Amino acid sequence: MKNAVKWIDIVYLMVLGVTLGLVLTLGILVAPVVFHTNSYVGDNLLSHFQMGLLMTAMFLKSNYFLNAVAILIILREAYDYKLFKRDRWVLPSAATAVLMIFLFTLYYTKKIVSMQALGAAVTQSETFQNIHKASEFDFKLLALSLVLLLGRRLYLQCKG
Repeated sequence: MKNAVKWIDIVYLMVLGVTLGLVLTLGILVAPVVFHTNSYVGDNLLSHFQMGLLMTAMFLKSNYFLNAVAILIILREAYDYKLFKRDRWVLPSAATAVLMIFLFTLYYTKKIVSMQALGAAVTQSETFQNIHKASEFDFKLLALSLVLLLGRRLYLQCKG
């Protein structure tokens, strides 16, 4: 049984690492390239609205994985909590990661998609801009909470 828990922890750490990689890749690599497509292509091939639609499509696909990871985090951390294995860094960072995932996937993405469906003019509104900025902040908090959770879990794993 102890060996099985160790393998579960290894898989859990790998999933956290992949998730952190996904969040950083989307936020640091993909978004800047997508939103500056015209500077790479040289023509005004896509409007800012069309670039946003492409980015949204990528987020919609990643949201399925993120939601699955949120459920995995809940299950894994609830198991330790039930066994009274509590750490002052793990629980807050896990809770923050889950909250940020669900806020991003279930609120911000859906709100942005519904506003994009109303047309390009709506995406120029102050309301859309505020929602978009909040979603970016949410994604940054998600990355930070994943770094803390993964780092602390790795430390605890190595410590024994």
